[in-house]
Parts: sequence; structure tokens; C-alpha cells
Amino acid sequence: MKKVFTVGVYDVLHIGHVKLFERARALGDHLIVAVQDGDYVLKYKPNAKMVYSTEERVYMVSSVRYVDEVVLYKDVDSIVRKVDFDIFAVGPDQQHPGFQAAMRWCHENGREVVTLPRTEGISSTQLREGIN
Repeated sequence: MKKVFTVGVYDVLHIGHVKLFERARALGDHLIVAVQDGDYVLKYKPNAKMVYSTEERVYMVSSVRYVDEVVLYKDVDSIVRKVDFDIFAVGPDQQHPGFQAAMRWCHENGREVVTLPRTEGISSTQLREGIN
């Protein structure tokens, strides 16, 4: 069984996230999605206006039919060492140092890294701006 792993905040769950889960799930047999702990998001982005609690985000992500398993995480470069997976599915915009370290660890430890495209015309940032 090939396990695929992806991570994110998923605070404003939208069609782009569902498409990400669909594309990631198509890469293997089992999709594990890590949802970032809200307290940890606020630690690095204190001005972030979270819409949903960590528990609500976990519930929503776990309700998407492409998702087989949901775990919580704080640091992406730590969670990749704790979850059993074969493929790490990332977005093209996930380039900060934590992701760089996570991807380096994957390459050094026999895990494949696949960059999936964004869904055109949708982003959490755009949705937030449209709501305000």
C-alpha cells in the first residue's frame, strides 16, 4: 500500500483544498493529511485571524472523501519524521525553511516529494479578502 502525506492549515476549507486532496490521493492508496495546530499557527503569525478551531479544521478535513487519516502537527520538518508515508505531496508555494528541511529529509530517507499544482483562481487569501 502506497501512503501519501500532505500538510496544511486548512482554516478556510475550499475547492482548492479538496482538489489538492483528490490529486494527492490519486498518487497512492492511502492519504494522510496533517492539520497544523492553531496555537502553533498563531505563534508564528500572531495577527492571523483563524476562523475555525483546530478541532473544527480536523473534523472538516476528515470529512473529505479523499482523506483516509488526519493527524495534527506543529512543525512540518518534525512531522515528516513521525508519520509513515511514501510520498510527500506539497504545493508550489510551500518553500519556507521548514518545508525545505522536510523535503531534504524526505530525499535523504527514501521518500518521494511530489509538487502538485494550485487550483487556478482560488486561494484562502482571496477568500479572506472577499469576506472582509
